[in-house]
Amino acid sequence: MLPVNLSASTMIGTNVKNPQGDSLGDIKEIMIDTISARVSYVVLSFGGFMGLGDKYFAIPWEAFTIDEDDDEFVLDVPKEKLENAPGFDKDNWPNNADHTYVNSVFDYYGYRPHWEGVQL
Repeated sequence: MLPVNLSASTMIGTNVKNPQGDSLGDIKEIMIDTISARVSYVVLSFGGFMGLGDKYFAIPWEAFTIDEDDDEFVLDVPKEKLENAPGFDKDNWPNNADHTYVNSVFDYYGYRPHWEGVQL
């Protein structure tokens, strides 16, 4: 299967649902590793009402699939796991130069960061 190339701007604001079709939030940002030119993680807004009280979550890119029929991202993570996930406030983003936070996110979701094992 050949890859589908999507622009980041078309993915921002895209709805994220679970496999059962329940809305989990929407994509706020896509974070790209500038050394490998790979997507590291996606920032998901979850919770709150009409943008108030939303919490942001960094979720490994590999955790998502795309429902091409509905133009939505699919995240197979229970809502309870999302509610307890390491998140951050929309006005207080983590320091992306510090991989401690990002590594903890990958651990939480059971993924291995693509940069592990890479020698610079």
